[in-house]
Amino acid sequence: MKRGQLESSVLILVTLGLVAFGLVMVYSATSASAALANGDPAYYLKRQAIYAVLGIALMVVASRLDFHVLRRLAPVLVVTSIGLLLAVLVIGQSVNGARRWLTFGPAVFQPSELAKLALAIWAASYLARRRPPQSLSELWRPVGLLTVVFCGLLLLEPDLGTAIAIVAMLAAMLLVAGTPGRTLGGGLGIAAALGLLAIWFEPYRRARIFSFLNPWQDAQGAGFQTVQAMIGLGSGGIFGVGLGQSVQKANYLPEAHTDMIFAIIGEELGLVGAAAVILAYCTFAYVGLKIALQCKDPFGKRLAAGLTVLVSGQAAINLAAVMGLAPLTGIPLPFVSYGGSSLVVALASVGILLNIAGDAGAKSASVSDRDRGDGRARAARPRSRGGAARSRSTRDVRRVAGSRRSASRP
Repeated sequence: MKRGQLESSVLILVTLGLVAFGLVMVYSATSASAALANGDPAYYLKRQAIYAVLGIALMVVASRLDFHVLRRLAPVLVVTSIGLLLAVLVIGQSVNGARRWLTFGPAVFQPSELAKLALAIWAASYLARRRPPQSLSELWRPVGLLTVVFCGLLLLEPDLGTAIAIVAMLAAMLLVAGTPGRTLGGGLGIAAALGLLAIWFEPYRRARIFSFLNPWQDAQGAGFQTVQAMIGLGSGGIFGVGLGQSVQKANYLPEAHTDMIFAIIGEELGLVGAAAVILAYCTFAYVGLKIALQCKDPFGKRLAAGLTVLVSGQAAINLAAVMGLAPLTGIPLPFVSYGGSSLVVALASVGILLNIAGDAGAKSASVSDRDRGDGRARAARPRSRGGAARSRSTRDVRRVAGSRRSASRP
């Protein structure tokens, strides 16, 4: 089996399996409410299926397009993402007090999803051609500054969950690039302090933190969603109550088809179904990180690590929030939760991972390109004097042997 072929096959199977499973669970979680609202039980299923087809098409295109092309697009993607994040604050559609969506006719787009992918590509490009930050001052310019810009715009929407996902993604990329643990820990400490300030000065975020500590204290208020999710998970038992038989989805659990869909999975499919979903994301993380480790191209290695942590990190945050192990952040479950922008960008990210796995740095040398201005890989050459001496000795031996053959001829 060729290098990267096994990882690509497993990644495709896990991704398409989660997408198909997500379509089933979206229909299960929304059929009753959709039938009561507009008479079409498959309303949400049809919309999600359209985004799934679009996302799979992008995944195929991204898997065939050389990922090195993304290096040239990085500045354009960053500027475009910042422009869209500014636009959503002005003309964005307000839902539940948050402005996170732009509406284009029947299509609804969430700029924060593109922002995550754009920042991952830019960071991978920057870290591939520069020495990794060795101090907080180096970390601040420009990685930290651009992160503050993105996260600041996201907090104005407000969208703290996406800001957390971006910080986790960049931390993984910096770690792979070789940033010292002390520097990385200091940067994460500063980010955590700023996050706590953002939580403290926003009443609804502060209420979520207190409800996370003891959701049963205000089970009909701030802790209602967490309590209902726990009830759903606990009601499923080992094998669940049966597909489509959930009670919590019937106006008990808010956002049952988006952020909290894992609670419906636990209720209908039980511990077995929930464990299978967790295993699928663990497999995705393992395969993605293995692709990153095998890639010899510096840009591909950092990009693969960032995209893998972006998908699996969001899954971990969502699962922890539904199970009551972390505060609610509003992050959907990748590939499974209802949401077109999230699904399309996640599938496009998988396409990039497949392209990196197929290339696996085969066209590049294992010599780092951090010191080169253009970021291109260079051929590996012996650097030591001993290596050069051995090369000269080999040439001398070949020259003498050739002379002897010529002398021995009649």
